[in-house]
Amino acid sequence: MNTEQISKFCNTMWDDSIIPELVEYIKIPCKSPMFDSNWQENGYLQQAIKQFAEWAKMHPARDMQLKVLQFEGRTPLIYIDIPGAGDETVLLYGHMDKQPEMTSWNEGFGPWTPVLKDDKLYGRGGADDGYALFASLTSILALQEQNIPHARCVILIEACEESGSYDLPFYINHLKDQIGSPSLVICLDSGAGNYKQMWSTTSLRGTATAELTVEILKEGVHSGAASGAVPGTFRILRQLLSRIENESTGEITMPECQVEIPEQRRQQAKLAAEVLDTEIYKSFPFVDDAVPTNEDPAEVLLFKTWHPTIVVTGMDGIPSCANAGNVLRPYTKATISFRFPPTCNPDQAMQAIAKKLTTNPPYNAKITFTMEKSGPGWNAPAVADWLDQAANEASQTFFGAPTVYMGEGGSIPFMGMLGDKFPQAQFLITGVLGPASNAHGPNEFLHLPMGKKLTACVAVVLAEHYKAFQK
Repeated sequence: MNTEQISKFCNTMWDDSIIPELVEYIKIPCKSPMFDSNWQENGYLQQAIKQFAEWAKMHPARDMQLKVLQFEGRTPLIYIDIPGAGDETVLLYGHMDKQPEMTSWNEGFGPWTPVLKDDKLYGRGGADDGYALFASLTSILALQEQNIPHARCVILIEACEESGSYDLPFYINHLKDQIGSPSLVICLDSGAGNYKQMWSTTSLRGTATAELTVEILKEGVHSGAASGAVPGTFRILRQLLSRIENESTGEITMPECQVEIPEQRRQQAKLAAEVLDTEIYKSFPFVDDAVPTNEDPAEVLLFKTWHPTIVVTGMDGIPSCANAGNVLRPYTKATISFRFPPTCNPDQAMQAIAKKLTTNPPYNAKITFTMEKSGPGWNAPAVADWLDQAANEASQTFFGAPTVYMGEGGSIPFMGMLGDKFPQAQFLITGVLGPASNAHGPNEFLHLPMGKKLTACVAVVLAEHYKAFQK
């Protein structure tokens, strides 16, 4: 393999074709169904899927077959089948649905406004996860240009990952005979501790979203007349959340949400912390003088990857400050994002949480707890020697530094699903979501040099995968 040629091929594809395509993709407000109830009528998901499919057809791998699948009421999916040498199959995964707009974008920037600046492409979805199809196919084309053998490759690009991948089990079952049993799964939807090397994700937290509503009155009343006699619903909400969270430390106190952290993951967190040091938390846009929950980098890393947490992400029943009258409000509704340790059962944890929040409510207030979605976490199997060597070789070749293994605090429901379905498979879960890339938030960006180098790394891993299974 001529690795310089691999790098040149990937860089050229990115500069001449992938970046222009991502610029056009960012313009499409193809929000995930959870954030666009009229997604079928609006047609943005279909528009983006069509763009991706047309690009793939213009850059076909040898004997490539491509299908766009969509069943009644379900989000679309791209399925690409590329024949290869040998008997093994590699599954490469990504998604193209997006998070909603979010506020506080910098002046001149916006979710649907692509901006190229300082080797970064700003806009919603470029890094999470629009580049995955382009990078996956390019890595295969880079090998084929040199006639380097690779296994059969299957590429799946879904359209509801940001809504919990609720359609994906249906498609996986529908395509089970075509997919077969992959011996390697590559996912380009994860994070990176820096932009200086390839990062391999060892675990993902489980997730759940729920609405907690507190009602005390049938209608709002004058706060001067009622306060002191009627408890405020925000205060009741605080009391309820304190049943499950220590508000001083952020620790979730319920045993149903706790797991024993494997020693290997503790050691990997320690090594990752030695590489990143305080950048683990300094990369977040803290206001002046603010501090993290803990200033020990290894402990911060474990807390955000192997500990349960809750975050209130939205509220109803509370007027804006400009429209706030002297009224004791009748209700408060909060949307709560739950994150669970990789090996915790989110459904069992949520059942325990629901019981804790709704039993014996303060002041006999009316409490409603409604779970919207959940997804399991994922803990990677032991890394095979060939994959460990391949990943390190690739990272050293294109980045000049070794691969680092680290858990991620985010969730990719697809991984837990695949881990159960293909327990014999190896996993390379990686991505471009490094410091300040801010997926889901304002000023999301794709670090272009990282994307180019990561594409080349995947090509090397595919080639080494083929060699490993020919021995």
